[in-house]
Amino acid sequence: MQLEIRRWLLAALAVSCFGTAQAVDERMANNGNVMLQDVPEVPEEIRSELRRYQNTRSAFVYDWAADGKSLFIGTRFADVNQIHRVDEAGGARRQLTWFSEPVSGVQRRPESNELSFAMDSGGSEFSQIFLLDLQSGQRRLLTDGESRNGQVTWSHDGQMMAYQSTRRNGRTNDIWLMDKANPETTRMVVPADDGYWWGPVDFSEDGKQLLILQYVSVNDSRIHVLDIASGELRQVAGGDDAPARNLPFSFDAKGEGFYYVTDADGEFAQLAYFSLKDADDSKVITKDIPWSIDSFALDHSGKRGAFIANEGGISRLYQYFPSNDRYQRVDAIPVGIISGLHFSPDDKALAFTVNNAQTPSDAYVLNLSGRRADEDDLSRWTFSEVGGLDTTQFASPELVHYPTFDQVDGEARTIPAFVYKPDGPGPHPVVISIHGGPEGQYQPRFSSTYQYWVAKLGVAVIAPNVRGSSGYGKSYLQMDNGFKREDSVKDIGALLDWIGEQDDLDAKRVAVFGGSYGGYMVLASAAHYSDKLKAAVDIVGISNFVTFLENTQDYRRDLRRVEYGDERDPAMREHLMNISPLSHVEAMQIPMFVAQGHNDPRVPYTEAEQVVAALRQQGNAVWYMDALNEGHGFRKKENRDLFSELTVMFFQEYLLK
Repeated sequence: MQLEIRRWLLAALAVSCFGTAQAVDERMANNGNVMLQDVPEVPEEIRSELRRYQNTRSAFVYDWAADGKSLFIGTRFADVNQIHRVDEAGGARRQLTWFSEPVSGVQRRPESNELSFAMDSGGSEFSQIFLLDLQSGQRRLLTDGESRNGQVTWSHDGQMMAYQSTRRNGRTNDIWLMDKANPETTRMVVPADDGYWWGPVDFSEDGKQLLILQYVSVNDSRIHVLDIASGELRQVAGGDDAPARNLPFSFDAKGEGFYYVTDADGEFAQLAYFSLKDADDSKVITKDIPWSIDSFALDHSGKRGAFIANEGGISRLYQYFPSNDRYQRVDAIPVGIISGLHFSPDDKALAFTVNNAQTPSDAYVLNLSGRRADEDDLSRWTFSEVGGLDTTQFASPELVHYPTFDQVDGEARTIPAFVYKPDGPGPHPVVISIHGGPEGQYQPRFSSTYQYWVAKLGVAVIAPNVRGSSGYGKSYLQMDNGFKREDSVKDIGALLDWIGEQDDLDAKRVAVFGGSYGGYMVLASAAHYSDKLKAAVDIVGISNFVTFLENTQDYRRDLRRVEYGDERDPAMREHLMNISPLSHVEAMQIPMFVAQGHNDPRVPYTEAEQVVAALRQQGNAVWYMDALNEGHGFRKKENRDLFSELTVMFFQEYLLK
């Protein structure tokens, strides 16, 4: 009944807003979980050819087992990611959970044989927190079953759990505290009545203090320390008078200070230490690294740390020694993207995940018995399947910098982009893949999708980091804010011009592809540059900033207003309407594939349906995919597989011909 009502509403929207509606060819797929409109059937030869590329896997580190001899990892052997255990380097992956929904936020409760994890339903992001007993295999629900919960932080003795929840009113991101022995005494300790994101980060060793992040925007985050006994909340970094990016990681061993990153004193987020005991002991640690620090971990003794620097999209791992603030790069790690730093319980090893263009995410362990680690100290614990593909033949991306429309010190500003090219002289058709965020950053990760396009479709893939992307300093990050939103779209226009100057790229056959904010960029590019494009793929994209802000979930609306502008202000509302792709739909004169998750709490499905109706009414070729059991993107394998098959068909029909 609900689906029938939706069909009627979609047709009514087209008629009421644009005149006579077109007939729509509609069918259901994936056991009735996906609605397809004006989408052809997938030929068996495409399914067969894509099968190996669709059956690559990945494995990422969650945490160490209590004995320090095993790792808990996330990987997929069925439809979604689940928790597995690996007991040695290269060992078998033993599955521990078997849910129909993916799990996330997995961590071991200290001093126990239990794992906490979060899980939602149908991509709604209203996650609940569970506790899994590894001996019995039984799970226990810790939260109320209705609100949105996450950001779990355990005290060092495993008795207290701090977490973020909308339990109070369904809207605010409050911080709650639970005593595992007496869950009925769970109480809210920080009300987030400002509408921003508040989350617990770390308990002090004695359990008396809680380190807290208040996230206002990508350019403004603040750090607080909560005295648990008294309830006193002390702001220690950031604020209205000094907005900066301040992201906390952990207390020191004595609880006298904490480690964090800040860009208050420069362009990049540098690792720093804040002393709660003596302000004169506060310091910036990584002054000599001209890049942002992405993550940091301190071992249990407080005598050694590790951090990751983001060097233009490539990760570099460093060891850090608090006694003298020395740090040194670990060169034994494969070049790629590093994430998830976890010291073993005895502090003799460091586990993390590595991903690069030719290798999917896998778990690695670095032996820390020596002061300087080398290749002999590194072991690879998982070897994820790649569908029988020879990944050594995968295209490696080239980093380029192309000129855009404005200048810096009298020279054209340049935009970084990663370019994947097929073999041969070309000219090759091009797919421009635009990341989301908007403050995201494209990094050259493993992508069997890109590699299929390159190898089998003969397409070059270009992934630009337009202004507003993170990783290149706070000035670059702020260049698309507010009334400057469309300057990032102009960077795509400049890329189209650059493509036209390359002998091995075909400027007459270019498509744009992107999800979330990247989906907005796809729609905006179609509105501005249809004369230079052949096709576009929009995944969970924003079509109208005003309706997006009015309909996104309550718990994130104020956060998005900081980034995009407040639609309640008349001048900003007019601006947001002017730059919304839906206001310029008549300029979109290219075929469009729109894909959406129906339960999306971030970009509601109505954003997709209104642009589909408008494009269809003016006669555009529009394919529409709405997954009824997904949210902000596709987490279930059968839906990802269908989307990848349809994307290949769409490019074959509208880009390559």
